[in-house]
Amino acid sequence: MSATTASRVLDHIKEQASSLTSLTRALVEAESPSAQPEIHDEVRRVLRLALASVGYDSRETGVPEKPRHVFAVPANRPKSKPSQLLLGHYDTVWPVGTLDSRPFSVNGNVIHGPGCFDMKGGLAQIVLALRAIRELELETHVVPIVFVNADEEIGSRTSTRYIRWLAQHANRVLVMEPALGDRGDIKTERKGIGRFTITVYGKAAHAGLDPEGGASAILELSHVIQTLFAMNDVERGITVNVGTVDGGIQPNVIAPHSKAVVDVRVPTVAAGDEIERTIHSIEPLVDGVRLHVDGKIGRPSMEATPRNRRLWTLAKQAGEQLGIELHETRAGGGSDGNTTSQFTATLDGLGPVGDGAHAVHEHLLIDKTLERAALLTMLLTAPPMED
Repeated sequence: MSATTASRVLDHIKEQASSLTSLTRALVEAESPSAQPEIHDEVRRVLRLALASVGYDSRETGVPEKPRHVFAVPANRPKSKPSQLLLGHYDTVWPVGTLDSRPFSVNGNVIHGPGCFDMKGGLAQIVLALRAIRELELETHVVPIVFVNADEEIGSRTSTRYIRWLAQHANRVLVMEPALGDRGDIKTERKGIGRFTITVYGKAAHAGLDPEGGASAILELSHVIQTLFAMNDVERGITVNVGTVDGGIQPNVIAPHSKAVVDVRVPTVAAGDEIERTIHSIEPLVDGVRLHVDGKIGRPSMEATPRNRRLWTLAKQAGEQLGIELHETRAGGGSDGNTTSQFTATLDGLGPVGDGAHAVHEHLLIDKTLERAALLTMLLTAPPMED
């Protein structure tokens, strides 16, 4: 894209501040906590109407009485061109009623409201970018298609199969999760995430009358916990955290059972495979107890693969044309970009610039978020990625 066209894109997008604000408001005020899919009708209605306004046909997909996801394609989609996937989610961590104490508001350049940053502002960016392409009559060599899921905040349990299939057929994936930090760093790597539950089965006995007749599941769990924490490797970027423990019956009973739930973060797929094998191979040290280990690395690492690096280079070039300095980072949290990166070039954190994901001070910066909508427009009009 020429510098002249980049300037046209930026000027057009900057004129859409009121559209960014109004659509973000409508999405935020349609509360959509992950755990209550039965109340998601309004947010889907708002989103689908917005997509229709830029020439996209949409439909809902998912299992009845489970989260419903939105899939959209251009009404006049050319069949011969490759596709690129615009990926986001409309569910939030905030329960119904959060708006009563933290209503949507605009204070100068700042938008506040539950879910505005993570990531309903990113959904508004999608609409602004598609509108810019339509109104400026820009050519897209790779057809933008849109998938917005309803359960990302709880692990994309019902949507991952759709995301995996779409990624396998996409030339690239642009993930509209929020950018990171004051500079709005784009996420070129993400750690893989695992969840494990370790259950210990012991043998109950009276702690005073027959202490040697039992086998303490809590004593065994204490050994397991130390083994788990010893797996932490800061230099390699591996974290293993025992987040919750429970067990036992009463103080005067040798504990017949105990349990720990473990969070694991890994920088690479190989490290994830290694940790997964190691956790599943833990053996008990206390006589008379047995262990059951359940869990896996559910979201594999998003690594700096050659194709991901090429997409980052493309984004930097687009930023330079727009006069925007871009920075990259590795995020400790996961997203659906972890999944798509296993199949195709993926760039994450292209959404709003602001702060406060999952926090009460959640907000986005209008001017910076508009710039990211312009960046998205540039990426959507770029040529196909080469293998």
